Amino acid sequence: MGRAWLAEAVAKTVPGMDGEPVVSVRPTRGGDIGESFRVDTARRRLFVKYRLDAPADLFRREADGLRLLGEAGAIAVPEPLYAGDIPGRPGGMIVLTWIETGPARPETAEALGRGLAGLHRRTSPDGRYGLGTDNFIGLLPQKNAWNASWVDFYRECRLWPLAKLAEERGRLPAGRRARLVRLMDRLDRWLPATPAASLLHGDLWGGNWLSGADGRPWLIDPAVYYGDRACDLAFSELFGGFPARFYDAYREAYPLPPEYAERRPIYQLYHLLVHLVLFGEAYGPSVDRILARYAG
Repeated sequence: MGRAWLAEAVAKTVPGMDGEPVVSVRPTRGGDIGESFRVDTARRRLFVKYRLDAPADLFRREADGLRLLGEAGAIAVPEPLYAGDIPGRPGGMIVLTWIETGPARPETAEALGRGLAGLHRRTSPDGRYGLGTDNFIGLLPQKNAWNASWVDFYRECRLWPLAKLAEERGRLPAGRRARLVRLMDRLDRWLPATPAASLLHGDLWGGNWLSGADGRPWLIDPAVYYGDRACDLAFSELFGGFPARFYDAYREAYPLPPEYAERRPIYQLYHLLVHLVLFGEAYGPSVDRILARYAG
């Protein structure tokens, strides 16, 4: 069968596995931060992702995010069955219910747009931004300390931590750093002080949504927090992967303010800094273009 240790790990960690033997473990696509497998048991199919050199909290926080999105009831997400340590091995793993995928239909994109709008109407109980619990964006730590000011949150919990990481890795030369600091000092010129504190997916690129076999959209791999909903929309536009019907349906359900177009590059900057830190200078020119526009 191969990967016998993974079958044993699933049997030990997933509730209700007594008398439910694992019959196959096969590599599959899914997730960019770990190795992914389809695990078939005698009565169900599971998705398993693990990484031996990552903290188990990486997957615990992913599971927490999926549960929070699931509680909103706006759009389907897989159910976490286990997230944490791998028995007897380093690293961490997550076990999810399997999503049987199929071709996206026109109505899939529309349902995704409406579902995201519904998700964004779910706001934090006290209107603050963050989450209280830090999580991860890809493999990088993501700070989520609560803040009553959106501008302060975006500066202190999004841009500054990435600036420090980029500098540590030699990817923030003096000129780039100076412009980034100027932009952070001037954020209140472009960002709203108190937008609705919407529940965000947080990592909404084209690889993090799926079409089910029945045409229903699903969200996966979140980096959730409460913030300006324009952050999700801005990242969705950065690398593509979302049909026009998605945006039409979203705007019909929850229109965006006219200032969105001006704010979009600033919100995209966070994700470009993530990519700069993780993947290198190939993303430097995109970062520099945004800094030149807003910080001269």
